[in-house]
Formats: sequence, structure tokens, C-alpha cells
Amino acid sequence: MKIFTMDIAGKTLKVTIGKVAAQANGAAFMQYGDTTVLSTATASEKPRDGIDFFPLSVEYEEKLYSVGKIPGGFNKREGKASENAILTSRVIDRPMRPLFPKDYRNDVTLNNMVMSVDPECRPELVAMLGSSIATSISDIPFDGPCSTTQVGMIDGEFILNPSQEQWKNSDLNLTVASTSEKVIMIEAGANEIPEAKMIEAIYLAHEENQKIIAFINEIVAEVGKKKHEYTSCAIPDELFAAIKEIVTPEEMEVAVFTDEKQVREENIRVIREKLEEAFADNEEWLGLIGEALYQYQKKTVRKMILKDHKRPDGREITQIRPLAAEVDLIPRVHGSAMFTRGQTQICNVCTLAPLSEAQKIDGLDENEVSKRYMHHYNFPAYSVGETKVSRGPGRREIGHGALAERALIPVLPSVQEFPYAIRTVSETFESNGSTSMASTCASCMSLMAAGVPIKKMVAGISCGLVTGETDDDFVLLTDIQGLEDFFGDMDFKVTGTTDGITAIQMDIKIHGLTRNIVEGAIARCREARLFIMDNCMKKAISEPRKEVGEFAPKIVQIKIDPAKIGDVVGQRGKVINTIIERTGVKIDITDDGDVSVCGVDKAGMDEAVKMIQLIASEFEEGKIYEGKVISIKEFGAFLEFAPGKEGMVHISKVSKERINRVEDVLTLGDVVKVVCLGKDKMGRISFSIKDVE
Repeated sequence: MKIFTMDIAGKTLKVTIGKVAAQANGAAFMQYGDTTVLSTATASEKPRDGIDFFPLSVEYEEKLYSVGKIPGGFNKREGKASENAILTSRVIDRPMRPLFPKDYRNDVTLNNMVMSVDPECRPELVAMLGSSIATSISDIPFDGPCSTTQVGMIDGEFILNPSQEQWKNSDLNLTVASTSEKVIMIEAGANEIPEAKMIEAIYLAHEENQKIIAFINEIVAEVGKKKHEYTSCAIPDELFAAIKEIVTPEEMEVAVFTDEKQVREENIRVIREKLEEAFADNEEWLGLIGEALYQYQKKTVRKMILKDHKRPDGREITQIRPLAAEVDLIPRVHGSAMFTRGQTQICNVCTLAPLSEAQKIDGLDENEVSKRYMHHYNFPAYSVGETKVSRGPGRREIGHGALAERALIPVLPSVQEFPYAIRTVSETFESNGSTSMASTCASCMSLMAAGVPIKKMVAGISCGLVTGETDDDFVLLTDIQGLEDFFGDMDFKVTGTTDGITAIQMDIKIHGLTRNIVEGAIARCREARLFIMDNCMKKAISEPRKEVGEFAPKIVQIKIDPAKIGDVVGQRGKVINTIIERTGVKIDITDDGDVSVCGVDKAGMDEAVKMIQLIASEFEEGKIYEGKVISIKEFGAFLEFAPGKEGMVHISKVSKERINRVEDVLTLGDVVKVVCLGKDKMGRISFSIKDVE
């Protein structure tokens, strides 16, 4: 057993090797403060048959015992991965995947089990470092190590590896992964951070990563295993040579050079049939045609872009595909918009609801948290011309939805300004590159169409990359389509307003980016998103509507004395449920006495507000009230002014004339006006009908 330690952001990272999980290819028992994560890396002995990709699986397991919780539900055990767990797994996957050999086909699983959580030390960061360490010391082929650092910003000051509380209150949530030379992954949510400030934060994290990589290298030098040999799945050079004799580079260029995805796919299908016919007698090569054809297309497209600055659809390097936008295309919903960029098309629908509809999240946070704004993204098979049964959202859909959600959160109005829970759903009608950025644009317009008073318009775009033999030999591509994403080296997505960045997600397939590429991509994305807003989105809707739509619920907010909340709610909710039943509204009350009354019928809402205000206020002497007779006694009548709010009129105060029986004047159910006379000798509030002016 070996123990290694280093200081990270003022706290001790302790890595124990050889104590647990000895049968994994690599295992690191990670402790950062009191946060404890077991990270393991395992690989199969042989490659998986019949696949043309690297089968890497990354798991981030949130054990609720780590925060002293017992899972809810019937089973009382952890169920499917939470959204946070899925997003964390993706952030671990993205920097590590490019560092495995491209021709490696053995199954690899990186597992991170969160066993204890210290609020001062975020478990996600520990898992990211643990995965890198476990893989680096294992015998699995890996061109690492890589390291990850998180950056927050509070009051304009950067904070390295912030605590959970600082992360929540930060204007910047930035995660940067690096190799010893370059930045390899960026993930960010930001409150309109200027581009220059974002670049400063990225390279502050990159510098910190170099210290951690040096630490990991020390661990590898002492306990690292020799990397194992593996069966290469690279395409034989002889096969490539034979294919080029049948399909020349010029013919392949003609096949892929079109702006219609369907036309390109048909051209490739014809070529594939031609090759299958030519190699019908060679079973070994026949099974490799699919991968070989993919590689041939990739080399052709990259050569066209890098050497000739010629994109497959004929666009200029900085040119955005044709844009279109419209709102209100779906009737009766609260808000809708459609955004089209080339063959990528998203329809977004916005739904408004009372705050009680906010999503409650049971995770590793010490306190139960909720999400007031939810963005969901769907990617049906028909959007790419395929046939496949929907099995619900996968990791890709959850990741894309979270990115668009993160992009828009900084411009949403506060609860006080707009007391609604908000859900936007992006339906992918057609996909050919960067649907998440189209989703951001469509969501922004949908929110404005629904009457959500967002502070500024947000747009997003993706920038691609093709690199050559040297760091200076590269071409940045604005608005990449699917083919350029598949065959290129980078998908750099940036969303923001006119004033700054709200979100970044960077995926690459190479061993990192130089600073020139990072700065160039961020600048290119700014130019493009401003163009999209000015030349497309603002033409469809330029500002949020002043009011929510006809079919959206209306919300009225009032303030009551917190001491009166119990009176409004009543024993076991009797009073508030009576108000809801009588008026048809929904009511939310916070501990501070903020009351939201939600409904579609104005008369019902007004009645509910009147009842709540009456219940929460004291009777004032001389003030006129209206009550319903609910009980008649010999000595007087009892009136209900609101559920749970009652008073009595003595028989002597019922009529200006002398009466012997209350029933001579009043009957049950009568609604009468009374004046408050103040307190009687017994300290009870009394009312009079006869003294009403």
C-alpha cells in the first residue's frame, strides 16, 4: 500500500494505492478533505467483436449514505443515475476518451463511487482526478495523465476548486481538463462573463492542472503498471490502396461535396455497394469496408478543408447556414418557437406553472434542492432519417438539455419578478449538426413568446476544427454540420448574450488545443451568435411579451405576516384546501409569508386573494365586512367571513327594530354586511348588522 498527498486549493488530496479493489486494472482510493471516492479502471482481455468504436463506459455513482440519507421510494436503495451523475460521467468521459489509442477496441469501464461528501470539497472534482489516476497507473493503454480543475468567481475574484456553497453562489462554474501541454476539455456555466475574462479563467485552471499532473506522474513512476499489449483494429494499408484503385480521391470528393445530407448518404451507399461487390470473395476485407469507407471520407473531408479551405456544402469558413425563426406555431400552449439552421431544426414549447411544480432533487446536497427552470431535449430517430423505438432520454439527450438550460438560467427573471416554475421542451425535428445550440436559440424565443421577462436574448453556435501536422496548421469552422463534426477534431459550443458568455461545452478528438485555437474559437462564436440574434431571432420576436398568454396560468403575489401562515393553512390544511376547492386556484406559501395565487379564472383568483388577506389580517373596529350566516342560536348568529375566519352578531345587533327570534330576520346561507364593533367585555370581537351605514 502506498499513500500520496498534495495540497490543492488549500486542502489536502490523499491518494491511497493498493489498499482496496486490487483486482481492478487500476484503483485509487481518493480523499479530499472528508470527501471520499473510490475510482477504478478495468478493461476486458480481448477486443469486442464486430464494433468500429472504442467501447468506453464512465460511471459516477452517488451513494446517499455519503451524506447520511436513506433513499426515498419503496426499495430504499439507489436507483437510476441522477441527472448530476450523468452529467459528471460525461465530463469525465470527454477529456479521457481521446487519450486512449484510436485502434483500441477492448471494453473499458471507469467507475467512481462517492462514499463520503465534505461540503467544502466537491465529489465531482475528486472523481475526475480519480479516474485519471486509476487509468494512468493501470496496465490499460492511455496517453495521459490528464487533470481537472474547477474555477468559480465571486465578486469578480476567481476561486480555484470552490466548495459546494461557493459553487452555487458563483458567477462562474468552469471545469477545465488539461494534459501536460494543452487544454483538452472545457465545460462552463456563466453569468455573462466577458470573453477575455473567460479565457483568463481557463488558463488559470490550466496552470493549476500542471501541478496536479506532476503529482500524478510521481504516483505513476512509483506504482504504475506496464501497459499491456492489445490487438490493433486499424485498417490495413493494403485495403486502403485497393479501395483507392476502385474509388479515386476525386470521386470521393464529388460524393461528399454536397449540402444535402440525404444526397451525400446516397452517394456513399452507392460507393459501398461498389466496394462490397469488388471484395465479395475476401471475407476479411468485406468486414472492414464500413470502417475503411469512414476513414476514406474523413481523410477526404479533412484534406478539402485544411488544404483547400473547401467545406463539403460549399460554404465559406466563417459562413453560417441559412437561418429561419418563427414563434406561436403551436396553438394553445403557453409559448412556442421554431429555429432552423440549415438541416438542423428545433421546435421548443414553453410551459408555465406555479412554483409548487418546481422539480425536487434528492441528491448529494445536504439540503433537498429544487429546480425552478427545467429544459428538456428530445432527439427522435426520424430527425436523422432512422427508424428506432424511443426508450426515453439517453445520456446525450440529458447532456444537451442541461447545456441549453445552463445557457438560459443567467437571463431568467427572479422568483419575485416572475413567480412561476418554467419548463421548456426542445423537440428535434431535423438534425445535421449542433442541435443543442439550435435548442438554445429556440428556447430563448419560446420563453419570450410565453411572456417570460428574460433580461436579454441568448443565442448559441458551435465552432469546429481541422488540424494538420503542426500546432499552427489548423482551420476553424463556424457552424459545423454533422459531417464536419464526425470527421473534424472539435465541437466547441458557446452560448451568450451581447455582453458575455453564459455556457461553454467543448468536445475534442485530439490531444488538446493550443491557446490560439481556444481564443480563436471563442471569438468566432461571439461573432456568430450576434449575427444569429440580429439577422434571425430578433426578426421573429425582439423582446418578451408584456403578459403571459391566454392559456397560461396567471399568478398574483401578496405578502402576509409569517405568523399568520398557520391560520391560512389551517389544521391539517383544512383552511387552504377549502379556499382552493371554492375558487379553483393553486396556492403556494413560503416561510417568509410570500403567497402566490395561481389560476386561469380572474374572478376565482380575486376571491382567493380576498379570503387569504382577510384570514391573515386582524378585524378593525369600524370596518365593514361581508359574511355568510353559518349558524343561528337563540342569542345571535355566527358568520363566516372566510374559511376559518368567523364572528358573531348578537341578537340585539341584528336589526334596528326589536326582534324575538334571529330566524325572523336571518336564515342559514344569507350573505350580509356587518360592521366591526371591536372587542366586548369578554375580549371577543363583536359585529353589528344594524349599525352598517
